[in-house]
Amino acid sequence: MRIENATLADGRVVDVRVEDGTVEAVGDLDPVADEETVDAEENLLLPGAIDVHVHFREPGFEHKETWETGARSAAAGGVTTVADQPNTDPTTTDGAGFDAKAERAAKSCIDYGINGGVTADWDPDSLLDRPLFALGEVFLADSTGDMGIEADLFSEAAERAGEAGVPVTVHAEDADLFDESAIEGDLGGVGRDADADAWSAYRTAEAEEAAVERAVRVGGETGAQIHVAHTSTPEGVDAARDGGATCEATPHHLFLSRDDLAELGTYGRMNPPLRSEERREAMFERLADGRIDMVATDHAPHTREEKEQSLLDAPSGVPGVETMVPLLLGAVVEGDLTVERVRDVVAANPAEVFDLPRKGRIEAGADADLALYDLDAAREIRGADLHSKCDWTPFEGHTGVFPEWTMLRGEFVWGGDGFGEVAGENVRD
Repeated sequence: MRIENATLADGRVVDVRVEDGTVEAVGDLDPVADEETVDAEENLLLPGAIDVHVHFREPGFEHKETWETGARSAAAGGVTTVADQPNTDPTTTDGAGFDAKAERAAKSCIDYGINGGVTADWDPDSLLDRPLFALGEVFLADSTGDMGIEADLFSEAAERAGEAGVPVTVHAEDADLFDESAIEGDLGGVGRDADADAWSAYRTAEAEEAAVERAVRVGGETGAQIHVAHTSTPEGVDAARDGGATCEATPHHLFLSRDDLAELGTYGRMNPPLRSEERREAMFERLADGRIDMVATDHAPHTREEKEQSLLDAPSGVPGVETMVPLLLGAVVEGDLTVERVRDVVAANPAEVFDLPRKGRIEAGADADLALYDLDAAREIRGADLHSKCDWTPFEGHTGVFPEWTMLRGEFVWGGDGFGEVAGENVRD
């Protein structure tokens, strides 16, 4: 197959030849007899995005999402590789839990990694014997699934991961610095009528900064590779960088703030919570100038029924795997980001940090994971148009640029006519 007239992130207009699932050549390529040709019409061709932080919920919570529905939603947003987190049922905290998830992940139409979890009763011997993408997210405070752990266990887990050469992804919040007074008294009604700003006041920005500092300190002591998940504050980003760790930011912490909570209510409850508009702007500055290593979604779908509860009863988390790249390209259209920066934070950098040498780039020898975007086709994001089993989005009405088609190892997995029949693979196998 030859993809002709494709514009790369650096502005070059090239042809891309795909052979046996890989990129064979990039440049001004003459056609070959009987070769299938796809005309990109000078639209933007990006490497398939790598979302290193999703919760596809299966096994155990298939009413929220499954590997099939989550992967299709990812493909429709230009994402061709995901890393799934361990707080399922059973949790991915031992070899049997890993195997149970791996069996179900075979239904994915995109490539994937499976993270291992840490709890008081985890079994590191059997877990680290499996092809893990990373250890984590390791919860330093409770979130969905109640997997928060104590400091000594975190140090032990980091040491074991360092010995095994497995990265450690950390959910960095220090529960000792939460403000309990913020969730006392009247918290409003249910769903969108809840006072969700109280959740942001409760799980303080200081709690994140302190936990990041502790995580990178432990990383230095144990030799573990620390990656800080869903950093929500500029202070957290700076602490990660100062400590030699990498970090990710989510679309919701980059495009939403506490100013949006009056409208979102519990649909905007997540951990860590939304921050002030001032902090959101500072986060976006760090995204644009390179201080944030990557964007990952923390895709955490819940049903409307689950979100239509009081602030204290509703679960934390929002969907996002399908809207990550579209939102970032929407920011390109609006002049707030460069295309090269988007390519780096959704593809090149995740591939480098998590050692995926065949992913995240468009050059000879790389997997032909590709997505084509027409930057003139920006449109409003609507939950009803998305493909997650969860049929809502916190980004309703925001501007996004969705892919015309998405390709995994040279096979179309998403296009105008729907989804292709492609089987994803574990990137660590």
